[in-house]
Amino acid sequence: MTRLPLSLLVGGAITAAYLAAALTSRVWTPADPTAMNIARRLAPPGEAGFLGTDQIGRDVASILMAGAWTSLGIAAVAVALGAALGTAAGLAAAAMGGRAERAVMSLNAVMFAFPPILSAILLGALLGPGGGTAILAIGLFMIPVFARIARGAALPVWARDYVAAARMAGKGRARITLEHVLPNISGQIVVQLAIQTGLAILAEAGLSFLGMGVPPPSPSWGRMLSEAQTWIGTAPHLVLAPGLAIAGAVLGLNLLGDGLRDLTDPRRDHSA
Repeated sequence: MTRLPLSLLVGGAITAAYLAAALTSRVWTPADPTAMNIARRLAPPGEAGFLGTDQIGRDVASILMAGAWTSLGIAAVAVALGAALGTAAGLAAAAMGGRAERAVMSLNAVMFAFPPILSAILLGALLGPGGGTAILAIGLFMIPVFARIARGAALPVWARDYVAAARMAGKGRARITLEHVLPNISGQIVVQLAIQTGLAILAEAGLSFLGMGVPPPSPSWGRMLSEAQTWIGTAPHLVLAPGLAIAGAVLGLNLLGDGLRDLTDPRRDHSA
């Protein structure tokens, strides 16, 4: 009987809770996350709503729930974009070898020189700030990450006997990649999807903090932190709520990734 790693169970539960909150916010929140009530501004937790209100009287719990949809959505789309393009590039590099492989990895090194914040500033100057800009900036940064992982995992597979047999049977490199290489590295890609999504949430929060994420009135955890700077002394819940939300989401995804790594590790004893 397979024994699931504790980190997988805990990380999966935390991630599922965040996903549930994000999905629920599409149909219900305790209050309208954009509705202002100046008379109830800066109310502490419990006095006006579960987590109090912000500097213009909006319900903090509702903003957090709606912000989960924004932050998780942007992170998921950006990582999916980077994973698709990066994995394809890494598999192609491993399959072709030689100059083509060196060219792909050299391009990867160049892309690593442009972190998400810098990419967002450059893209923002061209496209303007917004969710699309954040997705492109984070997604572009994820491409070399997945390309290196895919190439590193694919190279040992190309040295296997069954791949040599497939080549002797007349299968082309593209077919071998799809039928033999990709299925054997998919576990490592899935692990990185979880881990990189956590990092993407941090990147999205940083971009929103700098004003390069989704524009108001769309809720965002990073912008909540930015707007709460002035009130950290008088209303610390405005900083603690989004800060803990970001930390919890990243922790859950990192634990999920670690658990998936343990589960797919062939050297690990999975028996009960």
